[in-house]
Amino acid sequence: MSETDEPKAKKRKLSKKDRKSTDSKGKSDESADTPSYEERCLAINILASPLASQKSTKKAHKLVRKASQSKSLRRGVKELVKGLRKGDKGLAILAGDVFPIDVISHLPVLLEENNVPYLFVPSKRDLGAAACTKRPTSCVLIKEKRSDGKEIEGKELFDALVEEAKEYDPNSKTK
Repeated sequence: MSETDEPKAKKRKLSKKDRKSTDSKGKSDESADTPSYEERCLAINILASPLASQKSTKKAHKLVRKASQSKSLRRGVKELVKGLRKGDKGLAILAGDVFPIDVISHLPVLLEENNVPYLFVPSKRDLGAAACTKRPTSCVLIKEKRSDGKEIEGKELFDALVEEAKEYDPNSKTK
């Protein structure tokens, strides 16, 4: 029995340096598992147009995080539709890799009818992480103003993304 106990004792006695090196190896494996922007773009559905560029996707995620912290965000299909019915205006960000596609297929038409600009980002997992939730999120609505009437944080990011979304919107183009 003492022979079987000996290897366990040796296994437990790792130096701090060895533990740090094994921890850092685990972290590098996790970062290698996260797909790149191009790999995420391969998984998008046919509805995902206009798709934000890589730079715009980072801006959108940053804006979603700020809006989530300032409580001016509606997460999910039901909340987004409810906000549109109540008259909320802002910017809608939709995930491009939602399956089945019927879950969000009605949203672009609804957003265009309400004159709300929208963009697609490649990953619902990243959108959920940016919205400070553990679950993937298929869509979010960033409201122009908070519930108390104040401007949202990151107004310049918001304006830049709204301008980019309006470039793609067929209704907003002047003749």
